[in-house]
Amino acid sequence: AKLRVTDWDLIICDEAHKLSASFFGGELKETKRYRLGKLLGELTRHLLLITATPHNGREEDFQLFLALLDPDRFEGRFRDGVHTVDVSDLMRRMVKESLRKFDGTPLFPERKAYTVDYALSEAEAGLYEAVTEYVRQEFNRADQLESGGRKGTVGFALTILQRRLASSPEAIYRSLQRRRERLEERLQYEKQLRRDAEILPEPDLPLFSDDDLDDLDDAPDAEIEQIEDEVVDRATAARTIAELELEIARLRELEAMARRVRLSGLDRKWEELASLMQTNAEMVDREQGRSKLVVFTEHRDTLNYLHQRIATLLGRPEQVVVIHGGMRREERRAVEERFRSDPNVTVLVATDAAGEGINLHRAHLMVNYDLPWNPNRLEQRFGRIHRIGQTEVCHLWNLVAGETREGYVYRRLLDKLEVERQALNGQVFDVLGSLFTEAPLRKLLVEAIRYGERPDVRARLATAVDNALDRERVRELLESRSLATESLSTEKIFALREDMERAAAQRLQPFYIQSFFLEAFRHLGGSIREREPGRYQITYVPGSIRERARERGNGPRVLERYERICFDKPLISAPGKPLAVFICPGHPLLDTTIDLILERHRDILRRGAVLVDPTDPGTAVRALFYLEQSIHDARPARDRSQRLISQEVHFVEIDAQGNVRNAGCAPYLDYRPATADEIAAVQP
Repeated sequence: AKLRVTDWDLIICDEAHKLSASFFGGELKETKRYRLGKLLGELTRHLLLITATPHNGREEDFQLFLALLDPDRFEGRFRDGVHTVDVSDLMRRMVKESLRKFDGTPLFPERKAYTVDYALSEAEAGLYEAVTEYVRQEFNRADQLESGGRKGTVGFALTILQRRLASSPEAIYRSLQRRRERLEERLQYEKQLRRDAEILPEPDLPLFSDDDLDDLDDAPDAEIEQIEDEVVDRATAARTIAELELEIARLRELEAMARRVRLSGLDRKWEELASLMQTNAEMVDREQGRSKLVVFTEHRDTLNYLHQRIATLLGRPEQVVVIHGGMRREERRAVEERFRSDPNVTVLVATDAAGEGINLHRAHLMVNYDLPWNPNRLEQRFGRIHRIGQTEVCHLWNLVAGETREGYVYRRLLDKLEVERQALNGQVFDVLGSLFTEAPLRKLLVEAIRYGERPDVRARLATAVDNALDRERVRELLESRSLATESLSTEKIFALREDMERAAAQRLQPFYIQSFFLEAFRHLGGSIREREPGRYQITYVPGSIRERARERGNGPRVLERYERICFDKPLISAPGKPLAVFICPGHPLLDTTIDLILERHRDILRRGAVLVDPTDPGTAVRALFYLEQSIHDARPARDRSQRLISQEVHFVEIDAQGNVRNAGCAPYLDYRPATADEIAAVQP
């Protein structure tokens, strides 16, 4: 129950469900349920071995996680100070900044974070104080509730309301409006149903303890959005009809204040972002034009608001795309591909749904428009652009109103974080989620909201943040997390390089893929030109290719244009240039092009070709055949064809006497095309 699943886990679980239905059929008897349990258990163990985020900062959850790998060794309930978790033989982990390439250069580029402190306007400050006072009063009323679960639910709803207040005028206005409308509906229902009775029954809502709220911090964005929508508009500390009427009246006043701020157009937070996008040298390059940018927010209302305002600022709505938890997985992947490959798309506005298994390292700039209350989210967001393949220094701007109560705590955190980042070469990001174990950041921020006007509370909060980011403590965490401290010997490194070079020599050479694709793509009506050596820009993909790709339904969607493509992996990234899409077997653009060429010119292929082996001085004719070995998934693709999941090609040569031999992995590399005279000499 402690574990949360990501999109990838959901895919696997969905496939396992289909597998069980087809394998067992109908109702599962006890024996078959046992067999299915063992099957899924083995599947889970394999999944855990490839996870990128095994530790969420809580040791007891980590032990539950490891119990799935070794139930006997990690059996029993975790008790702090009693249990120790030794996983040195189960996992290997190194912090990003310690990883090196073969030549000794860092695998990951440098990353820098900046704090953008802005001051609220007079109207915004008035709204902030009014809503915060409402939240404080409701927290105090919630403390008087007898039900601990209901108390936690009301506290969660008030926390979300405060976070939306800090997000944008649009978000707080819409939230107050929806909350007022839902509570009015409940008031009317209770009056009609209960007539003279005044005591309100508890609403049918999820009940949250502190542990539940901690777990919810690590939940997928779509799940968080669903729970927030269910709770924030309905959870109230009102116990009587009279108390509910008073709260609704207060919400009407706050809603009117939020409407006035919204209509005034005053939004200092947006002004800071607009200024960054227009004046910052990193965001606007004189040679390359506008750099690609990722903007993270926490709320759907703010996302829609930013989408509209950024599109207006840039003057071209097609330059802005969005990702949020309400989108299907396929839609998110399509937006991700557009952001990476379409030169006309420059800004991605996203909720934390884009922090779950999505690769955004086409950009190296990011803005946290809303700061998450879970420090794990900070690193997760930064990791979307700071990943393998990134060649540029990554820059992150955190927008914070330092004069607000929660802003004071976060400003202290960000300032301290920057000091430790410089002292520890950026490694502090790798253990950020494990720093607030004694006092979770969420609880510190709630305390600041409720009692932040008191100097003693402010001093205590500052001390808690300083202690969490104490340099020696951070260094100890880094040492404990860096389990793989040993390095490879020189002999092992050379052996590994030889294996990699041997594998590269045996694969289909990029030159042949490139020469085929360029010829075939132009033949089909595509427009492509070389921009840098070995790197090309596609300005137009023919409709026939895009339509066929949609029919095939395999992999990401084929776009109408690509900023850069390449055929050799080392050319994917070039200093100061856009990242290129790697075109190789399996990419839908290449596969669809091959599909159309085969359809239109299969008769030519059936005739075969005449090649000459320059190392053979004889004149005898030999025949070269290839054998295709394929494995197909039983589940059909969209076009009802079988889905190809593995394919190998083997070459066999037969001489004039009928002798058969293995021709090797790629014999055609040693041959050359025959001349007209040579072709005539071998005609029947």
